[in-house]
Amino acid sequence: MTFQGIIFDLDGTLANTLADIAGSMNRVLTARRYPGHGTEDYKLLVGRGLENLVIQALPEYARQPAEISCCLAEMMDDYDRNCLVNTCLYDGIRELIHELVFRKIMLAVFSNKAEPLTLKIVSHLLGEVNFERVMGARPDFPKKPDPAGAVNISNQMGINPSDIIYMGDSDVDMITATKAGMYAVGVLWGFKTGEELRANGAKLLINNPMDLISVFR
Repeated sequence: MTFQGIIFDLDGTLANTLADIAGSMNRVLTARRYPGHGTEDYKLLVGRGLENLVIQALPEYARQPAEISCCLAEMMDDYDRNCLVNTCLYDGIRELIHELVFRKIMLAVFSNKAEPLTLKIVSHLLGEVNFERVMGARPDFPKKPDPAGAVNISNQMGINPSDIIYMGDSDVDMITATKAGMYAVGVLWGFKTGEELRANGAKLLINNPMDLISVFR
C-alpha cells in the first residue's frame, strides 16, 4: 500500500479533549439544575458534534427545541473560553506527525467540532505543523459520517481518496473513511472500543501513534 496523505480526527485521536468538554457541559447543566455526568460518561456522547452532545446530555424531559438551543449556545460560549484548560496531545502524537512530515506525507484534520474551535485547538497544540487543511463542522458541509468533507479535503490535497489514511477513534470516523473510499485506521487510545471500530469498518487498529508507521514500510 502506498499512501500519500492522512486525515486525522481531532477529539480522541490527536488530543484528549474529554475533561474540557465534560467540564463545560456539566457547568451548563448545573446552572440549569439538571444532573451532570461523569467525565468518562462523555465518551458515549462525543463524536457527532456539540449539538448532539447537548441533546444527549440533557435529561429526556428537557430535550425541547428552545431548551436545546439555549444550552447549546451556553455550552459553545463556555467551551470556547475553557477548551484549552486540560486538553493536550496524546503521548506519541507529536512524534508521529514529525515523522510523517519527514516522509513528506500530506496532513489534514477533520472534526465534527465547530470549525472555529477546531482551528483554535489545533493551532494551540500543533501550530508548528503545516496542515494542508484543518476543517471542522461548518454550515456548507454535512457533519461526519457524511463523506463530503473528507472528499473535499482529498481534492484540496490533490490525492485520490484510496491513497489517503483516515485515522480516528469512533464509529463515525470509520464510516466516514469507508464512505469516502479511504483506508480506515482506528486508534485504541481514544473514546471508543476496538470492537466498535472494527464493526464499523476499521482496516487496522493501532495501540499507539507510532504504530501507524508500519503501513509505510
